[in-house]
Amino acid sequence: MMLVGFLFLLLISDEVNSEQNCSYQDVLSYLNLSSNNELYSMTRPVKNYKNPTLVSLEVLLYAILDVVEKDQKFIPYVWTVTRWNNEYISWDPNQFCGIDNISLPTEILWKPDLTIEEMTEKDKAPPSPYLTINNKGDVEVPNDQVLVSTCRMHIYKFPFDIQSCSLTFKSIIHTAREIRLQPSDNSSEATEWSREVMRTQYEWLFINMTVTANNASVLTDQDVVIYTITMKRRSLLYIVNFLLPVLFFLCLDLASFMISDYGGEKLSFKVTVLLAITVLQLILNEILPSSSNRVPLIAGYCIGIFALMMLSLLETIFVMYLRQKSSQQTERDGCMMQESIKSNKESQDWTSGGFIYNMSSNETGEILLGAKEDRNSKSLGECYTLERLSDELRAMEKTLTLLFKSNKEEETCGYWNRVATRVDKAFFLFYVIVVSLFLILIFLEWKSD
Repeated sequence: MMLVGFLFLLLISDEVNSEQNCSYQDVLSYLNLSSNNELYSMTRPVKNYKNPTLVSLEVLLYAILDVVEKDQKFIPYVWTVTRWNNEYISWDPNQFCGIDNISLPTEILWKPDLTIEEMTEKDKAPPSPYLTINNKGDVEVPNDQVLVSTCRMHIYKFPFDIQSCSLTFKSIIHTAREIRLQPSDNSSEATEWSREVMRTQYEWLFINMTVTANNASVLTDQDVVIYTITMKRRSLLYIVNFLLPVLFFLCLDLASFMISDYGGEKLSFKVTVLLAITVLQLILNEILPSSSNRVPLIAGYCIGIFALMMLSLLETIFVMYLRQKSSQQTERDGCMMQESIKSNKESQDWTSGGFIYNMSSNETGEILLGAKEDRNSKSLGECYTLERLSDELRAMEKTLTLLFKSNKEEETCGYWNRVATRVDKAFFLFYVIVVSLFLILIFLEWKSD
């Protein structure tokens, strides 16, 4: 009986001891891990300083929040996981009821000083407050960040462009002799996992994520891990709101050739369309960065159409000048013709009066001749008759001269109208050909790789 009781007491004591060891605090007490222990937080967790700390990095893209072309900024939302080994931490899970990992505040342990070269603004979101350690000393720190980083934008083919923005991770002060940095996933895994967790892509379409590890060849250099995010712009909104309106304005300019050149409506219409293109160019200037090395195709598209429409406006002004010149000459000739006809009419009236007077004189002369037989009266009648015939011949000559001159000037006026018509037709044909070639070249360049 005493032996059975002793065994029972041993069993109870073992259960009590096991229950006391089944807590995280017991593990921490066993490791002597606390916020005051400088062994874990002050220096690199290696027992031999010659041994580098192997740090693995995993990055997943959760969202593309914004891409600001004007400022050349890339704002992604990423999830990073950093892992390394602490040589001072290890325990046997069997001694602590199978506990094999513990979550601790991040300030208790040493952490690698990783930074992102392209980051221009500090992440305003608070970092993850906890990290995880396992019984083998492996430490894992997950963290989510909203990064504001620089990205060199290649906007030559905007809005059909593909952008590649890089996130370069490296240590701030530690060299390859102290920290060896490497990615924990390859490009295909990072791309697949990012697609699975992607929340939003803004106006972009995520293509892939390329992982590149640049290991230092000299221990005094630093290891670098580069995550390159490749994305394609969704161009439908820009096509509908910008490219098509500019093309429609060009079609309106082509249709304006059917408006008459004699009024001012055609000129005012073309100026209005040209101003509309200018407004769209101002909107485009607010989107594109001014530091681009090459003129974007969309800027060439707008400038080219603007230049063609300006040329069309100049042609309209020239044609209107020719037609106005013809109209002014016609009015001047009409006035001269009216004055000539009036003068001729007055001359004819005077001649007719003289004829009547001559007739009266002849009658008087005949009466006097019959009465007095005066030869002088007969000579006077003949003089008046010759003067009347001379005036009539002069009036006829003047009328014929005016008619000949009028016909000649009418031919001249018709000449300027014909020149204006020919210029208008030839320019319209030239305009259609140049516009077609320009648009074909622009769109082929946009679609080329």
